[in-house]
Amino acid sequence: MNIFRLAGDMTHLASVLVLLLKIHTIKSCAGISLKTQELYAIVFASRYLDIFTDFISLYNTSMKLIFLGSSFSIVWYMRRHKIVRRSYDKDQDTFRHYFLLLPCLLLALLFNEKFTFKEVMWTFSLYLEAVAILPQLVLLQRTRNIDNLTGQYVFLLGAYRGLYILNWIYRYFTEPHYVHWIHKVVIMELPWQTSLASSWLCWLSKATEHIRLVPSLTFSRGFYVYLIPDLLVYLRCNNFWKDFPACRSDCIF
Repeated sequence: MNIFRLAGDMTHLASVLVLLLKIHTIKSCAGISLKTQELYAIVFASRYLDIFTDFISLYNTSMKLIFLGSSFSIVWYMRRHKIVRRSYDKDQDTFRHYFLLLPCLLLALLFNEKFTFKEVMWTFSLYLEAVAILPQLVLLQRTRNIDNLTGQYVFLLGAYRGLYILNWIYRYFTEPHYVHWIHKVVIMELPWQTSLASSWLCWLSKATEHIRLVPSLTFSRGFYVYLIPDLLVYLRCNNFWKDFPACRSDCIF
């Protein structure tokens, strides 16, 4: 395992912990897209079909169980928990995420390492994960107020995807058996991931002009928890949201 993959896994795990912290502590899923969470649940369910048949390492199996369990538990909380589900804004979260499934499946059928059920589903999970963040980004664009933990969560997701792209590139140059497959993934995903990352960075840099720091979580003893101080922000910038589409178009390349 290289440093980029390890850092990517830890960043991904941190994003999940931030989201679970938000849900469990303040009993709210405001600003979180259920559509994105459902897509991630499908991603991990289709990717880890070998969890009970192929053992690679304790680390590998543990991470699979964590991501599977956390993704489905988040979906359950947002759909079924009697308190958490009240904070879900379904009127704003209207991205038709099911339209993403068929194109990703077709790509997996056309571009895969081996035409078997497990390999096709694994490849499908790669393509779907590349677009799973879209409903969340659309929700951010529509929502005028974003709490601290939601901003951290989306930032960590973007960082995780960026680190995994570096992991793929690193393996391309260091693992000879990896070359015949990874070039397809990089060619298909790198431009798209770069576009999303540049849009998000543009969004974040634009937002810093309008940031006002506020506490994210208040506990009974009166102290605050800041996981990433520089990102614990509450956006109060109505003008920024009007400018976001132009900002996005300027940054995508």
